Amino acid sequence: MGPELVFISLFVCTTAMVFGIRYMSNKEKMAMIERGIDPGIARSRQSAPTPFLSLKFGLLMVGLGLGILTALFCVLQAGIDDEEAVAVYFGSIFIFGGLGLIVSYVVEKKWLDQHNN
Repeated sequence: MGPELVFISLFVCTTAMVFGIRYMSNKEKMAMIERGIDPGIARSRQSAPTPFLSLKFGLLMVGLGLGILTALFCVLQAGIDDEEAVAVYFGSIFIFGGLGLIVSYVVEKKWLDQHNN
């Protein structure tokens, strides 16, 4: 009875979350209408352009890949058992993924500084 209960509760929680989000969104729009604000204006604003989005995701993926490879080599060389290897994998993934995002920030900032002058 265990796995069935997990799937049923997952379905119920997901459905409740979707309906809850829709309900709160509707309440927000109704409050905007009551205050005389057009609710379509809030959604139609354009966000800031992201010309470096592909660079950011590319460097993030490279960082994640390097983190996984580094963790694999560390686990194999040190002979760490599976339970402790999980921490090495997650730590390496987050460290190298973060380094990839930092490199992306540095490249983007350098380019923007050169083109703003």
